[in-house]
Order: sequence, then structure tokens, then C-alpha cells
Amino acid sequence: MSWQPLWLSFELAATTMFFLLLIATPLAWFLAFTRIRGRGVLEAVFALPLVLPPTVLGYFLLVAIGSRSPIGQWYQAIFGSTFAFSFVGLVFASILYSLPFAVQPMQNAFESLGRELSEASRTLGLNAWQNFFRILLPGARVGVVTGAVLSFAHTLGEFGVVLMIGGSIPGKTKVASIAIYEYVENLEYHAANAMALVLLAISFTVLSVVYYYNRRLSRMVLG
Repeated sequence: MSWQPLWLSFELAATTMFFLLLIATPLAWFLAFTRIRGRGVLEAVFALPLVLPPTVLGYFLLVAIGSRSPIGQWYQAIFGSTFAFSFVGLVFASILYSLPFAVQPMQNAFESLGRELSEASRTLGLNAWQNFFRILLPGARVGVVTGAVLSFAHTLGEFGVVLMIGGSIPGKTKVASIAIYEYVENLEYHAANAMALVLLAISFTVLSVVYYYNRRLSRMVLG
């Protein structure tokens, strides 16, 4: 039994979480405080991975970044390798698949602050960047942390999307969920049990830590 797929899953989850913090935080702020026509459509688009079957999303992404697509051909011309069936392709797919798990808790946290807080800080002379980093982001830190942790845990357990986009290339795209599937398929239940239990323990620990953090921070805020 090889533990390499588990380490690859950790690398994928950590990389995805990092990029989602950069992408989902301003996106959540935009959705929370911007009042534009069609905002509901935008929210529905970003929430699609919650209800769309992973294999369907994986298929559309495979068509979009495959070797026959303009994006796939451009990537191959620049980097000399395929976009699909690569670790970079897995990261791209995981960001899209886990996006709503990061955006929604952050958006809820920003909305709970209210527009009045943002407007009051602007009257005190803070510009938009100062208002975001000094007032809104610290106030929404519970949602930001929750979104980051949920995206990490969700990516760690991906199966359908990573199977469609990455396949099962050892050391490159074969993550833990794919390895467990192959162990079961080959009747290697001992190896499947071991890796599945490790993933279960990690996921439970990560979620327990974030819930403890949220409760502790809520008690501090309430006094």
C-alpha cells in the first residue's frame, strides 16, 4: 500500500484552499454588498457545484480544457504539457468545484456585518481598501476561516471531478479518493479501510477544530 495518494490529496486541498482564499473572499464581499441587477443569477452560477453531479461538472471541464479545446491547445503550446490530466488541471477543477463551499460562509459573514458598518467607516475617512482590510475582513473572519476549512475538507474528499479531469496517474493525479476506489475494485479491502479511516479522522478533526474556533470566537464577541 502506498500513502502517496494521501499526500497528493493534502497538496491538492492546501493549494485549492490558498487560491480560494484569494478568489472567494473578494467575491463574497462583492455578492454581499453590491446591489446590481442579476445578482441572483450570479449567485446561482457560483452555487451550481452544490447541486450539479460531479461527473457532469467534470465532463464540462474536460471538454473546456481538453487537448482539443482552445484553452487546452493554448496551455500545451505554452507549457508543453496537457492541461487536463495534470496536477494544475486538478487544482483548476477543484477551485471551481469547491468555490461555493468557500463563498457562501464568507458571504453570510459579510452580510451579517450590515452595510451600515461599511458606510460608517467610510465617513471616518477610510478608503475602500482600508475599509475592507481593517473593518470588514476582521469582522467576517469567522466566515472566512469556515469557508477556507470547508473548501479544504471538501477538496480532500473529491472523487467524480478529479476522476474526470485527472484520471489515475500515480504521483501526478492519483489522489486518495481514487486510490480507495481502486483498492476496492481490486478487492484490497485492508488498504481501502486504512486510507478511508485516515481521511475520516482528518475530516472529523478539521471540522471539529473550526466549529470549536467559531464557538469560542462567538463567546468572545458576545462578551
